Amino acid sequence: MDIKVPRGTQDILPSETEKWQRVEELIRETCRMYQYKEIRTPIFEHTELFTRSVGDTTDIVQKEMYTFQDRGDRSLTLRPEGTASVVRSFVEHKMFGYADQPVKLFYMGPMFRYERQQAGRYRQFVQFGIEAIGSADPAIDAEVISLAMSVYQKAGLKKLKLVINSLGDTESRVAHREALVNHFEPHIDAFCSDCQNRLKKNPLRILDCKVDRNNPLLASAPSLADFLNEESSAYFEKVKEYLTLLNIPFEVDPNLVRGLDYYNHTAFEIMSAAEGFGAITTLAGGGRYNGLVQELGGPDSPGIGFAMSIERLLLAIEAEKNEWSDLSTLDAYIIGMGEAAKKKAVELTNELRLNNISTEMDYLDRKVKTQMKSADRLNAKYVLVIGDDELEKECVMLKNLSTGEQQLIPWNKLIEQLKNSMKA
Repeated sequence: MDIKVPRGTQDILPSETEKWQRVEELIRETCRMYQYKEIRTPIFEHTELFTRSVGDTTDIVQKEMYTFQDRGDRSLTLRPEGTASVVRSFVEHKMFGYADQPVKLFYMGPMFRYERQQAGRYRQFVQFGIEAIGSADPAIDAEVISLAMSVYQKAGLKKLKLVINSLGDTESRVAHREALVNHFEPHIDAFCSDCQNRLKKNPLRILDCKVDRNNPLLASAPSLADFLNEESSAYFEKVKEYLTLLNIPFEVDPNLVRGLDYYNHTAFEIMSAAEGFGAITTLAGGGRYNGLVQELGGPDSPGIGFAMSIERLLLAIEAEKNEWSDLSTLDAYIIGMGEAAKKKAVELTNELRLNNISTEMDYLDRKVKTQMKSADRLNAKYVLVIGDDELEKECVMLKNLSTGEQQLIPWNKLIEQLKNSMKA
């Protein structure tokens, strides 16, 4: 049997993992600047968590979840997104009682959705997201958007577009829902079966349908903006005001609804406008989810967050042809000529590594010329050569590969010499 990686998944090989590490380090540093702390939740949860929070009329719940029965006949699901798990943890561990509010969290890890593989989209994908729970201040909405934009900008992306909308509060959405039902119901037979099922349960999802996206009734559908009450309109105006203060350009799109049921008030997406990025331009999306904490058994704790795909971030970096410098930093490559010299090379390799000097040596007993080529391929800064003369003198021949300069260094001075040279 020819066993290969499962459809919709990928192996990330050593030649690519350094790019991933660079992105992950950038994300962690950005979160530290904004004071978001990491949370790690299980890869699988009780299925009810997602049906209650994400919404049983969404494509995620209806078509894309990896759900299974465990040996205790419990229905479990590999997490398809991160917000539900974080909010569940927030409630379970009573984070609403923390002295410092809002509670600002970030996560980064694999998610799972059964969907058709496309460029930058996999059935197992890595998602980074943040959640700010405990504040209804529109300024925190702007902060969340600012953090997302900051990650992309630090990654060198310039061709970005931020699109925002207001989904309104419950009162606004109920009025809009009624108008949507009245608009679509006379012609619902012309829509796909999913939209027909959504008509009474969640007609807003019809606006997000991928099958019927070209139906003219979508273009003429009642706009949520026309049903925002005074409070919702005022909130959205403040969000826009704060974004302007932060010098973050944006466009208002009244058709932006997002694909999850828990969103209300602010919704946003960040897109790539880079040429050749692909038909699906969305890089990140998020919004406010007041009421979700209560839905999962907690007190009234408003929240907002976003999620971004690491795969699509890397794809956008490639589309903009940004060159990321090689992250591999090999400080020293040790060459031992002869059995006695090899033993000393093993000893010195270990000693240098313990002193935070990245070091490599040959384990194939290759010729010196071949080992020098290996050191060059690995971008080593220095080569340390040990032969019979060096053993007798208790020294190594230290060669700087960038300048070609060579000098004999006593073993007991080697670590100090290397550290001083690397600082220079």
